[in-house]
Amino acid sequence: MRLLFSSVFVLQFFLAEAQTQNGAFNLTLKALLSHSVKEVTVPTAAATDALFIDAREWNEYAVSHIKDALFVGYENFRHDSLTSIKKDQKIIVYCSVGYRSEKISEKLITAGFTNVSNLVGGIFEWVNQGHEIVDKNGAATENIHAYSKTWSMWLTKGNKIYNPK
Repeated sequence: MRLLFSSVFVLQFFLAEAQTQNGAFNLTLKALLSHSVKEVTVPTAAATDALFIDAREWNEYAVSHIKDALFVGYENFRHDSLTSIKKDQKIIVYCSVGYRSEKISEKLITAGFTNVSNLVGGIFEWVNQGHEIVDKNGAATENIHAYSKTWSMWLTKGNKIYNPK
């Protein structure tokens, strides 16, 4: 009975939070992220007209990104580069899996943006669920920067690129 109660509790806990399609990936993200900002799943994000903001580095963005996503980077992020964006604009921030985008989301909220969400599972989950990505020229691509050999284990679709030329 105790095991059943614990299993039901864990299941309810995960159903109450944004998720990826992979249970092990969910556990990794649960431990990695602080869950300090609103989170959004890939299906919800794909069905919205939000502004997507890419919090990866330029070499990752250049390989591929979500169509029409605005590049802001992570290491050299400056929220003053977003002065043309209304503070109440619906924004979804993403990176590879969600850690860097969570940190950039926190910075955006601190800067006064009021409708900011972090994409759970990042662009890896976006690709895993079959959504289109584009290269730096706007052409559809299967290539995706895999960040590292370790983190690329969560990327189950697409052509993994590690060190683009």
